[in-house]
Amino acid sequence: MNTTAKPAPRSFSSVETWVFDLDNTLYPHDLNLWQQIDDRIRAFVSDFLGVTREDAFKLQKDYYKRYGTTMRGLMAEHSMKPDDFLEFVHKIDHSPLLPNPELGDALEKLPGRKLILTNGTRKHAENVMRRLEIDHHFEDVFDIAAADLDPKPHPQVYDRFLRKHGVDPAKAAMFEDLARNLSVPYALGMTTVLVVPPATKEVIREGWEMEGREAPHVDHVTDDLTGFLRAKCLIR
Repeated sequence: MNTTAKPAPRSFSSVETWVFDLDNTLYPHDLNLWQQIDDRIRAFVSDFLGVTREDAFKLQKDYYKRYGTTMRGLMAEHSMKPDDFLEFVHKIDHSPLLPNPELGDALEKLPGRKLILTNGTRKHAENVMRRLEIDHHFEDVFDIAAADLDPKPHPQVYDRFLRKHGVDPAKAAMFEDLARNLSVPYALGMTTVLVVPPATKEVIREGWEMEGREAPHVDHVTDDLTGFLRAKCLIR
């Protein structure tokens, strides 16, 4: 008898609240918008610590993996104040983002509330949503400041989010591009969806960021968010 089989995926039949990560979830990873932020994080680390870009890259990725964000690692290990970091790293060119009326239409037809839960800033999230022309579909943004600077996947982030917005996790779905950020939502009772890059597109990612598609805490996997919302979530 196989006792390690993955459980049947949860459905969307009871979902009343739709929760979305922002970067590489609401827009395609191959736009490499996050790469701009990644490069600016590296520049900040290099200047802040007085190290080479190569050493800054190693520290950046180490902190990101261990702490959830590079910022959290710098705060924990170097007593960095976060305000300058957040302002600097999110000063990027959003012009690669174009209006996405198909996604907007799919969001419009989702029954219930729509919320953003991001490790980025509210300002960055609002810039992204305005460029995509989907901002009016979302009730609110829960950003890194609202999380008291704690990043996903720390459990307290989700607790604060659920409490602030009065969300019943058993009646909510979470969409993310990192499988590890779905572990806590799944444990809380949420239906989880991992949004991955299309196989035909070349993207820049760490190996561990691509892991987890078969994890027990991932109910669904899609490389086409709009198509998924139309085909899966609207048929309840």
